[in-house]
Amino acid sequence: MKHYLESIEEVLKETNSCEQGLDEVDANERLKKYGKNKLKEGKKESIFIKFLKQFTDPMTIVLIVAAILSAVTAIYGGESLADVFIILGVVILNAILGVVQESKAEEAITALKNMTSPSSKVIRNNKLQIIKSEDIVIGDIVALEAGDQVPADGRIIECASLKVEEAALTGESVPTNKSTESLNGENVSLGDRKNMAYMGCTVVYGRGKMVVTSTGMDTEMGKIATALSNAKDEATPLQKKLSGLSKILTFLVLGICVVMFIVGIVKAGEFNLNVALDTFMLAVSLAVAAIPEGLATVVTIVLSIGVTKMSKRNAVIRKLTAVETLGCAQVICSDKTGTLTQNKMTVVKEYTDNSLMLARIMSLCNDSEYDKKKKEAVGEPTECALVNYANKLGVLKDELKSKYPRMGEAPFDSSRKMMSTIHKVDDLFEQYTKGAPDEVLKKCQYILKNDEIKPLSEDDIKEIKNKNKEMADSALRVLAGAFKVHNNFPESMDAEKIENELVFVGLYGMIDPIRPEVKVAADLCKDAGIKVVMITGDHIDTAKAIAKELGIIQNDSEAITGSDLDEIPDEELIKRINEFSVYARVQPEHKVRIVNAWKKIGKVTAMTGDGVNDAPSIKSADIGIGMGITGTDVTKNVADMILADDNFATIVSAVDEGRKIYTNIRKSIQFLLSSNLSEVIAVFVSTMLGFVILKPVHILWINLITDSLPALALGMEPSEDDSMKQKPRDPKDGIFAGGVGFDILYQGFLVAMLTIVAYLIGHYIETKTFSLTTSADGISMAFLTLSIAEICHAFNVRRQRKSLLNVKKQNLYLWGAGLIALILTTVVIYVPFIRELFGFEYISLMEYGIALLLGFSIIPIVEIIKFFQRLKKNK
Repeated sequence: MKHYLESIEEVLKETNSCEQGLDEVDANERLKKYGKNKLKEGKKESIFIKFLKQFTDPMTIVLIVAAILSAVTAIYGGESLADVFIILGVVILNAILGVVQESKAEEAITALKNMTSPSSKVIRNNKLQIIKSEDIVIGDIVALEAGDQVPADGRIIECASLKVEEAALTGESVPTNKSTESLNGENVSLGDRKNMAYMGCTVVYGRGKMVVTSTGMDTEMGKIATALSNAKDEATPLQKKLSGLSKILTFLVLGICVVMFIVGIVKAGEFNLNVALDTFMLAVSLAVAAIPEGLATVVTIVLSIGVTKMSKRNAVIRKLTAVETLGCAQVICSDKTGTLTQNKMTVVKEYTDNSLMLARIMSLCNDSEYDKKKKEAVGEPTECALVNYANKLGVLKDELKSKYPRMGEAPFDSSRKMMSTIHKVDDLFEQYTKGAPDEVLKKCQYILKNDEIKPLSEDDIKEIKNKNKEMADSALRVLAGAFKVHNNFPESMDAEKIENELVFVGLYGMIDPIRPEVKVAADLCKDAGIKVVMITGDHIDTAKAIAKELGIIQNDSEAITGSDLDEIPDEELIKRINEFSVYARVQPEHKVRIVNAWKKIGKVTAMTGDGVNDAPSIKSADIGIGMGITGTDVTKNVADMILADDNFATIVSAVDEGRKIYTNIRKSIQFLLSSNLSEVIAVFVSTMLGFVILKPVHILWINLITDSLPALALGMEPSEDDSMKQKPRDPKDGIFAGGVGFDILYQGFLVAMLTIVAYLIGHYIETKTFSLTTSADGISMAFLTLSIAEICHAFNVRRQRKSLLNVKKQNLYLWGAGLIALILTTVVIYVPFIRELFGFEYISLMEYGIALLLGFSIIPIVEIIKFFQRLKKNK
């Protein structure tokens, strides 16, 4: 029901209530009928279920299959189960890391519930009572005063200077002045419903009463809770790509096993159990070669390292796989209040001939207080701005209060839009009045100029109105200050009797200013090809002014209000979504529509915000960004990332880190797959030629040590110099886009050829023949060369096309990883009992030198190919 369009009498009749309140019997019956005034709690997953879910990832399934195949081979072949335990160890480690990083359950609904006040003041049986907020029912009369949290949705039926802070729900930074009058129009936005109060909002000034019209899940807060529970968590771009890669590897492994099994049977010329077992074991060795066992662990650890780095830069990641999502963000939909701005009204302009007198008026005709510990005013935001500004001018409120004590007041009233206070000044009484410029000006007959009180002329009035319009056109909230001297204390504090014949002193223009660093951040987003969209519950003029200052829009046609948005069907909005960069006076459902429209045209979309109203769109976005300081628990709990400093500029740092992480993961994948492909080719070719080049345990060692350490180090590569000058990558691009697939193929082939050459050299040194038979020296040389080649190849992968000679930043982690891998590989070859365990032969220093030279040669060979690739690209 649109109760804001109805009179008080109509609402009371519809709710079957009266100003004296419900009786207890009726209230109890309604409680049974409508249920408790609380929000439903979401179901929480146990740690065990979360742990089990980690094993549904396709890459994990591939590893489990590999473990099963290895177990079958080991049992029937009488070999060690070491491979099986190593693979299962990797799987369990990945699962534990995943649960640790994503252990925070979805607590949004619970947080929404906790935002409601535990008890409230209601009138029942014509008596004021304090009851639990959850026991409030439709028709209850709730008493509201400053400091109270609104326990349910209701229609205001009594109002005395009532102001309600609704920023968490509407996004508007200035508290709303409430009234009892009915509103006109069919679709009045939430922020303009001045005769309604909503659950979870806070009374900051005045007092009033409301009749409850909605409770629990039927409130505006409840609708948000429903939207949150209905929103689906979508896979991140990285999850989608790794899932696709896992499927490719799965089919590749199965294909290799089938092909090798068939080839083995054909070559044997017969089929029996021993032939089948031998062929199966060979197929498994190729499967082990094809699967990058360390990939899942490397990706998880790289993401975890990224999480740690980002937390040091005030970006706290709640979902591990969401680290890189911001790196491909193409649109950032940002709330204005508290995100782009400081959420702190500030005086930025004044028009007066006497700054100190205007400051005295604004500071004393004011109910906020100055907190010396916080070094700022506390109270209603607009009044705080006035006191803070006066303090900067040296007009200190504490001193003023002692020197000029308040003797009486005419409180602010929304109809006359003014407030007046009377103060004792020596033997006289001075009246200070502040309020809306047009209304204050009507009550003025004089003006303070050059410390003299002069009659207010038509020219004065014209100039004051022009200054007022100038400030208002700049989206400033303008207040006027005036005074009047009384020889004696007024007989009556009736506003109509004292608010006349005033002396006009001046105007203050206030705004919620932008954060100083946001302009730089917005410019960096432009350089990075990211579109910034402002979504706010504030007035459109204010929103446009802020957006123009930040460079988000150039002209007014790029801004639209929520009511205008309602007139645009979803299909048309999707077509026109690029036209708008500012959305003002929006409601929660508008934010979700906007985010979804961007996603429909294939844009990776981020949404920032701090209020409850932002939660549904944050959850719907590809990556939701909550504010750590001003953000509500609801927003934090549904966000993928939380800005610990509420700083929009931190997002830019997160974008850079996210881009770097994805690029580095891609480098690790390229390195691991090209390395594994080289193993597959080497084993396949040697099998076709009739000799064994590597055994499964050799391949597993290389995959977990020689491959994984450099791959992990590649994940810690410094950002590339032009990272934030490039457009966001297309989320549709796969892992192999941009020539990576070709690079994996040719680089894997080159390493395989070097490995086969090493085997042949080792075989010749041992046997002095060129016969293609299995040789222990050949296997040792192949193992050593393959390991060294892959260590060296990791340096090739640092840049896809750029020469290593032109890379200025060094990766010390990669140097360290390469050195450790080389030492461990050498130990395997030269420590007797380890060498015997792996089935290697001792090789001479000359053979070691040949292997070292062959392995290193992968760098100059790839450098030459990169040179020709750059030439082709520049043509």
